[in-house]
Amino acid sequence: MPRINEHYLNLQASYLFAEVKRRTQAFREAHPDARVISLGIGDVTRPLPPAVVHALEEAAREQGRAETLKGYGPYVGYDFLRAEIAAHDFGSRGVDVAVDEIFVSDGGKSDSANLQEIFATDCVVALMDPVYPVYADSNVIAGRSGRADASGRYAGFTYLPCTAENDFLPALPDRRVDLIYLCYPNNPTGAVMTREALQRWVDYARAHEATILYDAAYEAYIRDADVPHSIYEIAGAREVAIECRSFSKSAGFTGLRLAYTVVPREAHGRTARGEPVSLNTLWLRRTSTKSNGAPYIVQKAAAAVYTPDGLKQVRTLIDYYMENAAIIRDGLMAAGLTVYGGHNAPYLWVRTPAGLSSWEFFDKLLTDAHVVGMPGSGFGPSGEGYFRLTAFGSREQTEEAVARISARL
Repeated sequence: MPRINEHYLNLQASYLFAEVKRRTQAFREAHPDARVISLGIGDVTRPLPPAVVHALEEAAREQGRAETLKGYGPYVGYDFLRAEIAAHDFGSRGVDVAVDEIFVSDGGKSDSANLQEIFATDCVVALMDPVYPVYADSNVIAGRSGRADASGRYAGFTYLPCTAENDFLPALPDRRVDLIYLCYPNNPTGAVMTREALQRWVDYARAHEATILYDAAYEAYIRDADVPHSIYEIAGAREVAIECRSFSKSAGFTGLRLAYTVVPREAHGRTARGEPVSLNTLWLRRTSTKSNGAPYIVQKAAAAVYTPDGLKQVRTLIDYYMENAAIIRDGLMAAGLTVYGGHNAPYLWVRTPAGLSSWEFFDKLLTDAHVVGMPGSGFGPSGEGYFRLTAFGSREQTEEAVARISARL
């Protein structure tokens, strides 16, 4: 038998989302008449924007004609989409990103997991805590973590606690690190990072020759004018930062799967001998080796997001979900819970009632209110005592879930 990659054995016993699904399914089977409402995973419920649907239909018809058939596309994405991304997502904010710095993919989760592959296995990783599990798990699999201790912390990682006491903004590392994972607007806490705070991280990365892997998947939900939408709005960031974005939550593409990563030409790593190497070149090589690119029809649908109608329709989607966030936030606060987030992000980070752990509160809400959320401890040790709810449900489900929770606290 071939030897396995034993780093997989260092992963926590169960992936958070799989465990939530398992417990929810067990409850449904034991209580078949219960009507369970899920505000747990960040999956959308509103239909795709009409402009996107029209583009999908047109692109599908193109594939049905020999003269317009598209087979294998560019590994890195079609230029028609990359140009729209450069112009609208960055150029409109005064940020210069070139088309050849944009890499289109089949999803932000894939990019978040795969970026670590272009770095050495002995790189020291700094993770926000709590954190989206994929950042940690992909580095565990790569062999950078060692085994977890009883609290769930991996000895090989540097943890950056994000708690109410520091406004969910981590302190700079107290040891040398190579890779820094930042996510703002944050999943799971819903916090945002000010321009000044983000500048400190960029300055730190430049001074210590670190690379920031910046997840901006929820930037479309930012409402405050002083909150940056991209790390490249910060001076010096092009030298030290890679940014990931997604169409999943902004334009409802969770079922279509499309995202992109920006790797500036100025960003470099080094060889063991200290020679600089372009990260853009490495990511291009990795992408062209392991991917045949996202489907043409999905990229055409994404391009429709940037049309005048598409922009308006996406804004309507985002407004709908942010209204849901306000309903959750205001309703649970009125019920006596402490709630964070929901102002510039579609996530609500709720402090569990006194005496209840994250998983105990999960079980209580599932059993008593038939509502599913995400236990904060599943996002990292500093998530213990918190609970995540999402604003991606329907309006009716959201209002009913809040009423049920409030009635059973």
